[in-house]
Amino acid sequence: MSRVIISFAALLLFSLNNLVDATTEEIKPFAEDWYVTTEDIIWDIIFPAIDKKVIEEYGGQEDSGFGWQKQRIVKIVYNNNHSYDISIKIQVPTFENSPFAYSEDLVKVRIYPSCDSPKIACDNNFNVEVLDYKHLK
Repeated sequence: MSRVIISFAALLLFSLNNLVDATTEEIKPFAEDWYVTTEDIIWDIIFPAIDKKVIEEYGGQEDSGFGWQKQRIVKIVYNNNHSYDISIKIQVPTFENSPFAYSEDLVKVRIYPSCDSPKIACDNNFNVEVLDYKHLK
Protein backbone atom coordinates (compact mmCIF):
# COMPACT_ATOMS: atom_id res chain seq x y z
CA MET A 1 0.00 0.00 0.00
CA SER A 2 2.84 2.37 0.85
CA ARG A 3 4.46 1.64 -2.52
CA VAL A 4 1.26 2.69 -4.29
CA ILE A 5 1.11 5.95 -2.33
CA ILE A 6 4.78 6.71 -2.97
CA SER A 7 4.41 5.87 -6.68
CA PHE A 8 1.32 8.07 -6.92
CA ALA A 9 3.07 10.96 -5.13
CA ALA A 10 6.13 10.68 -7.40
CA LEU A 11 3.93 10.61 -10.49
CA LEU A 12 1.98 13.64 -9.27
CA LEU A 13 5.18 15.54 -8.48
CA PHE A 14 6.62 14.72 -11.90
CA SER A 15 3.48 15.89 -13.74
CA LEU A 16 3.31 19.14 -11.73
CA ASN A 17 6.95 19.85 -12.50
CA ASN A 18 6.22 19.46 -16.23
CA LEU A 19 3.37 21.95 -15.97
CA VAL A 20 5.60 24.52 -14.33
CA ASP A 21 8.28 24.11 -16.98
CA ALA A 22 5.78 24.23 -19.85
CA THR A 23 6.43 26.93 -22.40
CA THR A 24 3.77 28.60 -24.47
CA GLU A 25 4.04 28.63 -28.23
CA GLU A 26 4.53 31.94 -29.92
CA ILE A 27 1.40 33.08 -31.73
CA LYS A 28 2.21 34.07 -35.27
CA PRO A 29 0.47 37.11 -36.76
CA PHE A 30 -0.23 35.22 -39.99
CA ALA A 31 -0.87 31.68 -41.14
CA GLU A 32 2.04 30.07 -42.94
CA ASP A 33 1.53 27.63 -45.79
CA TRP A 34 -2.18 28.38 -46.13
CA TYR A 35 -3.91 28.72 -49.45
CA VAL A 36 -6.83 31.13 -49.21
CA THR A 37 -9.27 31.68 -52.06
CA THR A 38 -11.47 34.67 -52.83
CA GLU A 39 -14.44 32.57 -51.76
CA ASP A 40 -12.82 32.01 -48.33
CA ILE A 41 -12.44 35.76 -47.87
CA ILE A 42 -16.04 36.47 -48.90
CA TRP A 43 -17.21 33.68 -46.63
CA ASP A 44 -15.38 35.13 -43.60
CA ILE A 45 -17.05 38.49 -44.23
CA ILE A 46 -20.64 37.25 -44.58
CA PHE A 47 -20.63 34.31 -42.13
CA PRO A 48 -21.87 36.21 -39.01
CA ALA A 49 -24.89 37.69 -40.82
CA ILE A 50 -25.92 34.33 -42.27
CA ASP A 51 -25.38 32.55 -38.95
CA LYS A 52 -27.75 34.94 -37.14
CA LYS A 53 -30.37 34.54 -39.88
CA VAL A 54 -30.19 30.72 -39.83
CA ILE A 55 -30.79 30.67 -36.06
CA GLU A 56 -33.67 33.14 -36.49
CA GLU A 57 -35.25 31.12 -39.34
CA TYR A 58 -35.13 27.85 -37.42
CA GLY A 59 -36.66 29.15 -34.21
CA GLY A 60 -33.49 29.84 -32.28
CA GLN A 61 -32.55 26.16 -32.18
CA GLU A 62 -28.94 25.89 -31.08
CA ASP A 63 -28.44 22.79 -33.24
CA SER A 64 -29.34 24.67 -36.42
CA GLY A 65 -26.76 27.34 -35.60
CA PHE A 66 -23.97 24.81 -35.15
CA GLY A 67 -24.70 22.27 -37.86
CA TRP A 68 -25.35 24.34 -40.94
CA GLN A 69 -22.77 24.49 -43.68
CA LYS A 70 -22.16 26.33 -46.92
CA GLN A 71 -22.57 24.59 -50.24
CA ARG A 72 -21.46 27.17 -52.77
CA ILE A 73 -21.72 30.76 -53.93
CA VAL A 74 -24.37 30.80 -56.64
CA LYS A 75 -24.14 34.38 -57.87
CA ILE A 76 -22.36 37.69 -57.23
CA VAL A 77 -23.84 40.92 -58.60
CA TYR A 78 -22.28 44.39 -58.47
CA ASN A 79 -24.86 47.15 -57.87
CA ASN A 80 -24.82 50.80 -58.97
CA ASN A 81 -24.56 51.96 -55.34
CA HIS A 82 -21.17 50.21 -55.02
CA SER A 83 -22.56 47.25 -53.09
CA TYR A 84 -22.47 43.53 -53.90
CA ASP A 85 -25.34 41.03 -53.77
CA ILE A 86 -24.18 37.49 -53.09
CA SER A 87 -26.46 34.45 -53.30
CA ILE A 88 -25.32 31.36 -51.43
CA LYS A 89 -26.73 27.86 -51.06
CA ILE A 90 -26.45 26.41 -47.57
CA GLN A 91 -27.50 23.19 -45.85
CA VAL A 92 -29.14 23.21 -42.42
CA PRO A 93 -29.63 19.97 -40.44
CA THR A 94 -33.28 19.12 -39.78
CA PHE A 95 -32.68 16.61 -36.93
CA GLU A 96 -36.18 15.20 -37.52
CA ASN A 97 -35.91 11.70 -38.98
CA SER A 98 -32.23 11.21 -39.59
CA PRO A 99 -29.06 12.80 -38.26
CA PHE A 100 -27.96 13.19 -41.88
CA ALA A 101 -31.11 14.95 -43.15
CA TYR A 102 -30.50 18.49 -44.38
CA SER A 103 -32.71 21.31 -45.56
CA GLU A 104 -31.32 23.24 -48.51
CA ASP A 105 -31.69 27.03 -48.32
CA LEU A 106 -30.75 29.99 -50.51
CA VAL A 107 -29.52 33.15 -48.80
CA LYS A 108 -29.06 36.50 -50.52
CA VAL A 109 -26.68 38.88 -48.74
CA ARG A 110 -25.70 42.46 -49.57
CA ILE A 111 -22.24 43.76 -48.72
CA TYR A 112 -21.66 47.49 -48.50
CA PRO A 113 -17.89 48.06 -48.48
CA SER A 114 -16.75 51.15 -46.61
CA CYS A 115 -16.50 53.94 -49.12
CA ASP A 116 -15.92 57.67 -48.85
CA SER A 117 -15.08 59.02 -52.27
CA PRO A 118 -16.56 62.00 -54.11
CA LYS A 119 -15.10 60.63 -57.36
CA ILE A 120 -17.46 57.67 -57.42
CA ALA A 121 -20.33 59.25 -55.43
CA CYS A 122 -20.02 56.79 -52.60
CA ASP A 123 -20.46 57.52 -48.91
CA ASN A 124 -21.34 54.50 -46.79
CA ASN A 125 -19.91 52.50 -43.91
CA PHE A 126 -19.11 48.80 -44.07
CA ASN A 127 -22.27 46.74 -43.61
CA VAL A 128 -23.52 43.22 -44.33
CA GLU A 129 -27.24 42.50 -44.40
CA VAL A 130 -29.37 39.52 -45.34
CA LEU A 131 -31.81 40.52 -48.10
CA ASP A 132 -33.66 37.27 -48.72
CA TYR A 133 -33.88 33.79 -47.23
CA LYS A 134 -35.60 30.96 -49.14
CA HIS A 135 -36.19 27.36 -48.08
CA LEU A 136 -35.56 25.28 -51.21
CA LYS A 137 -36.21 21.78 -49.83
